[in-house]
Amino acid sequence: MVMQNIQALLLEPVGCLADFPAAPFHEIAARLYGRKGKPSASASREYWHLLNLIQANGDWDTEQAAIAEALETAAAADAKLYEDVRPMLEELKAMGVPVFVATSLSRAAAMSLLERNGIDSFFADVATRDDAGGVKSVPLKAALHGAGIAAESAIFLTDTVEGIKTARSVGVHPILMMNDPDEALKLATRPVEHGPDGGVVSLLEIPDFVRLVAAQNVRS
Repeated sequence: MVMQNIQALLLEPVGCLADFPAAPFHEIAARLYGRKGKPSASASREYWHLLNLIQANGDWDTEQAAIAEALETAAAADAKLYEDVRPMLEELKAMGVPVFVATSLSRAAAMSLLERNGIDSFFADVATRDDAGGVKSVPLKAALHGAGIAAESAIFLTDTVEGIKTARSVGVHPILMMNDPDEALKLATRPVEHGPDGGVVSLLEIPDFVRLVAAQNVRS
């Protein structure tokens, strides 16, 4: 399959911009939904499991939203930005490819991460669950609509099968951030309609991926 030229990169901060702690997301699920057991070692798994719970159970009241926001903001404060984030953002900016945050985090948590690490100015927009009024596919749709970009011209960077499903549901091309080699192998070998349209080990590969797609379109 030959993609259209990539006009935008959408990404989820959890697992794609920074290494988040898993415990706060597990704590939200425990306090708001009665989840038992110990948290997974993977923040992304805890995060996307929480999003499934939110989607299945409906909107929070004011107190619940405050609990979630506080715990997410604490997670963002402890998150360690990947060392290849800034070089990727600088290169994509030079290439004229806009980058968007499309996340189910609260706006407070997302902006805390971006501002604390001094990378907020690199993003064309930040669409959170607070801005979009929902989770999973809703922030992606909001980011695309706000930028006037067709879904098939954008890629969404994610490191989980739930993220891949979410991208597919919107029509965006899912690109797998291969943080866990075993998990990445499983996801990369799924049927085409359920798997990613590409995968990267480092964020520095994203600009090369954009150039590759453009070169393929020239040849075709």
